[in-house]
Amino acid sequence: MKTGEPSRKIKVTLKKSVHGRLASHRACARGLGLRRMHHSAVVEDTPCTRGMINKVAYLLEVEEL
Repeated sequence: MKTGEPSRKIKVTLKKSVHGRLASHRACARGLGLRRMHHSAVVEDTPCTRGMINKVAYLLEVEEL
């Protein structure tokens, strides 16, 4: 993404519990702003957030906005 372009957004929803998961997976979900099951957050579409989403994709539902 180049400077001056509008940032794209992604809506992520936590569909499965983080209870009993690896600490790094819990940290990724928390870093995305997800606090509890069925909680949603809108995040910017950056390589950093994409990496976090890919790491815990089995817990999430992702929508492009």
